[in-house]
Parts: sequence; structure tokens; C-alpha cells
Amino acid sequence: MYGAQAKITNPRADMSAPSNRFNLIYFISLILAPLFRWSQKIPALLLTGIPSCCALCGHVGRHAICSACDQAYLSHERTRCQQCANPLLAIANDAALTCGDCLKQRRAFDASIVAIDYAAPVDQLVLSLKFGSQLALAPIFARKLRDAVLRNPIITNNLPDIVTAVPLGPGRLTERGFNQALEIAKPLSRLLNIPLQPTLIKRQHDTLQQAKLSPQERRQNLRKAFIVPPQALTQIHGRHIGIVDDVMTTGETLNELARTLKRCGAARVTNFVFARTLPK
Repeated sequence: MYGAQAKITNPRADMSAPSNRFNLIYFISLILAPLFRWSQKIPALLLTGIPSCCALCGHVGRHAICSACDQAYLSHERTRCQQCANPLLAIANDAALTCGDCLKQRRAFDASIVAIDYAAPVDQLVLSLKFGSQLALAPIFARKLRDAVLRNPIITNNLPDIVTAVPLGPGRLTERGFNQALEIAKPLSRLLNIPLQPTLIKRQHDTLQQAKLSPQERRQNLRKAFIVPPQALTQIHGRHIGIVDDVMTTGETLNELARTLKRCGAARVTNFVFARTLPK
């Protein structure tokens, strides 16, 4: 009988213990939650105090490229062909002018915007992004491209509906770990307020490096290299598509991409490229 009474009274005491523990844990969480939220900001606060070295001159500062190098190497304006972005003579001030090569040879893309010439020391910046994984340079490239767009009223008044990046092949993407063109496209899409669609077009296989090939070999190398996934067809038809890349040399890669997009119904294709190789 005595034991039976213990069985009746003890469960009430057992029920109150978890409740007390729960109240204690809840009370502690109310105290720690603000501290946890604040602690998440500590890495960002620490990074703002860490100095950076300029990628060009090595000067210690807070930016990946110092203001002096930015002014000396990344702020030059050129009159360029509206279609392929090759430099034109300084006397040709009409932004709608097209170079002789583009007049003789029809291209699949309709326009190109370039921020800077691919020449020393800017070429080292491109190589640092592509092969040195210096991803902090990508937003800088994007801002320079945005500035080039704002200087060109024809492009500013006719921005693409969506932008994508020149895709890498599966092997090269695995080897590198990132697509440098896509890293530029991400901040550029935000700066221009244009939606980014990174899977709009796909490279079917890894191609040979274009720089090592003759013009004819380059065209052959890129033949049937790109496809549009079926789910992306509705996003392309009748739309103006922007293609982002880091360097434009002969334009064969961008031309093949534009040709592929237009076969799938794209109305217009504009290239956004950070650096343009100078014609020989």
C-alpha cells in the first residue's frame, strides 16, 4: 500500500522536472540568441580591418586594385567598333560606326561592349582571375564593364533581357573549380539589373584552347560545341541575350554562341567582355 502511494505521487514530481529544465533552457536561449547573431558579424568586421595588396603594384590598401593603378591602367576610354569592339581611329567619334572586318564578314552577334584592351599589365589581372583563383578581381571587372555600358548610349538604351556566361566544358570546370566568366556575370547582372541565367547554354565537350589555333582551326574546334537545354528554349525565343566573358580575341567563341542562340530563336545577342585583344 505504501509503495502504491509512492507510484501515484512520484510521477507528478517527475513531470515538473522536464518543465523546469525546459524553462531554464528557454531562458538561456533568450540571452544567447543576440550574442550568437552578433558573433556571425565578427568575420566580416575582422576582414574590413585586414589590409589588401594591389594586384598590379603590390601597394598595401583596402582594395584589390589601388586607385593609382585603376586610374593609370583601367580607366582608358576608346572609340570602338559597335559590333566587335576593336579600336577605331580617334577621329571616328560616331559610336555607331562599324569596322571594316565586320562590314566584310557578317557576325552572328549584334554588338559588343569591352571595358579595356587586353595588354600589359591588364593581361596579368585576367590571368590572375582565371588561373590564380583571384576571385576578388571579378567584381572589379564587372564594375568596369558597367562603366563601359553607361558610356555607350546605344547599349544603355537597349540592354539585354537576360545575361548568361560563356560556359566551360565539364573537364575544365572540374579542373579550375569555377567559371571566371560566370564570376564576372554575377555582379554585372546586379549592377545592370538584368536577370542572370547561368544554364541558358551548355558546352557539350571540352575544346582545345583557341589561342593555339589558326582561324580555320578555331572555327572547326567550336563546331557543335554548344547546345541549348530544352528547358531554356522558352527563355531564349524572341529575347535579347547578353553573353559575358573575360577576354575576346578573334570572337569565334562568342560568334558560335550567338549562332547557337539565334538558331534557337534569340532576337539579338550582345557581348559583355572585360578585355579585348588588340588586332595584329
